[in-house]
Amino acid sequence: MSFITYLINGISLGSVYAIIALGYTMVYGIAKMLNFAHGDVIMVGGFVAFTAITTLGISPLLSVLISIVICTALGIAIEKIAYKPLRKATPLAVLITAIGVSYFLQNVALLVFGSDTKLFSSVVNVPDLSLAEGQILITGETIVTILACIVIMIVLSLFIKKTKSGQAMLAVSEDKGAAELMGVNVNKTISLTFAIGSGLAAIAGVLLCSAYPTLNPYTGAMPGIKAFVAAVFGGIGSIPGAFIGGILLGVIENLSKAYISSQLSDAIVFSVLIIVLLVKPTGILGKKISEKV
Repeated sequence: MSFITYLINGISLGSVYAIIALGYTMVYGIAKMLNFAHGDVIMVGGFVAFTAITTLGISPLLSVLISIVICTALGIAIEKIAYKPLRKATPLAVLITAIGVSYFLQNVALLVFGSDTKLFSSVVNVPDLSLAEGQILITGETIVTILACIVIMIVLSLFIKKTKSGQAMLAVSEDKGAAELMGVNVNKTISLTFAIGSGLAAIAGVLLCSAYPTLNPYTGAMPGIKAFVAAVFGGIGSIPGAFIGGILLGVIENLSKAYISSQLSDAIVFSVLIIVLLVKPTGILGKKISEKV
């Protein structure tokens, strides 16, 4: 029974990674940029919800909505200020800028909230579920996190396939120049991508802090890196790939902690990624792209 418990907890953790990875994979798939500041948007989302609940006395549900709105606006601002001028720059310049934005957000959080770790009150008001005569306990946070991940993945897939904006995203991901010639507003589409990714980061931040109730300016750093690993693992640029990669990563990490070593779990996760990329460099659901020389 303990294995089932570890597995469920791994799926829950993986669901958080998957939600974050969806933001990574959308931005890379459409704008061809690696937004390494994405993990710190998670931290901002957590602090916004924390401040709304503890300082302003706002209800948990409303605080989550406020967090999503602020992180969405932050994502658009980051894209406009930091990334838009670098559309035609080298990937290295974009990468260095992303790292700079990441450190900027961390240091602003340090100045505003201090370096002390805050105790985050869960925003989830769902009762725990007990199975097999109490031998398996599934927390309300686990239930909500897994359901939220599934719903987000389905809604996002339908949005991409069924809406005009989603079709514009697909067009821009294939060929920016051709999409612009066909009347697609490339700037608006990329901004929308950053907005959606940052809104998802806010949800992931609140869910992560509810399951693991601590918060500090570095909260989003490691989950952000692991979510990027999940996106690469599943095939960066693929929405189902980000979902599968996140779930697998969470399960591998949790089972490694339970049965091998909690200190070596991160090393095992990254080792599995290396093995997968050696066997299939494009990731699980990634596609090979032929480039004309």
